[in-house]
Amino acid sequence: MMAFFRHPIIHKIIYIFSFLLYASTGYAANKSSAEEEFEKAWNNPAYTQIKLDDIDVNETLVKYYTTSTPVNFTRTMLWNMETKKAWDPKTYIPYVVRDGKSWGKETLGNGDETFVRSSQQKEWLNEKVYEPVFEEVYLNHQEQKATFLGRQTLNDACGNCLEVKNHQPLFHVQHAVGGAEDHPTNVWRIVFLTNEKDQRLIEHFKKLNTPTTLPGFVIIYIEQDLGTSISHI
Repeated sequence: MMAFFRHPIIHKIIYIFSFLLYASTGYAANKSSAEEEFEKAWNNPAYTQIKLDDIDVNETLVKYYTTSTPVNFTRTMLWNMETKKAWDPKTYIPYVVRDGKSWGKETLGNGDETFVRSSQQKEWLNEKVYEPVFEEVYLNHQEQKATFLGRQTLNDACGNCLEVKNHQPLFHVQHAVGGAEDHPTNVWRIVFLTNEKDQRLIEHFKKLNTPTTLPGFVIIYIEQDLGTSISHI
C-alpha cells in the first residue's frame, strides 16, 4: 500500500489535488505562506496597521502586580499560553470572545500546526455588538509566532461552506514571543483590510497601549494554568 502512494504518478496526482484544494478555498498552504500573506497586508498602504508596544512580562509583573506565589515567566510558558489561547479563545480572551470553537487541526512535517476557528467577538469600535469572526490559524513553533488570517468563508468540520458578512472590515492578527528565555516579551500586531487608513481604529488601539498592565490572557493563564492569584497594585 505504501509503495502505491510512493509511485511518482500517484504522488503527482496527490500534489495536484492538494494544489486545487488550496486554490479553491483560498487557504494559505502552510505557515510560511500565511506569514507572507500577513506581511503583504502589513505593507499595503491602504490597510490600517497597528502594533502595540512589546510588553516585558516579568518586569511588568514585578512593578505593577502582586501574586500569591512567585511567578517568573519564560518564553516557553508564554508560548504555551499562546497556543492554548489560539485553540480556545473563549477561555483565554472571554473579555473579547463570547463563543468560539476550533477544528481541523493539522500538524505539518516540521511540527508546526494549522487549524481554523470561528468565534463571536466584540466589534473593535463598538463593544456592545458581537460579530462572527472566521480565522485560519498558523502556529510557528520554532519562531514562537501565531498568525491569524481573517476570512469571509470557512469550511466547517463536515465540509459545509460557511460565510460571514460583517460590518467591520476583515483583519489579520499576529501574536509572537520575543526576548530571552528567562525574559520574554509579548509581541502583538493587527492589520485591518480597509479601503483606506482608518484613524478611528488607530486612536482606539492607542488607548490599549498601557505599559503598567499585562494583557488579560496572561492574567488568566497565571490564575488558571499556574494556579496563582494575581492583583494589580
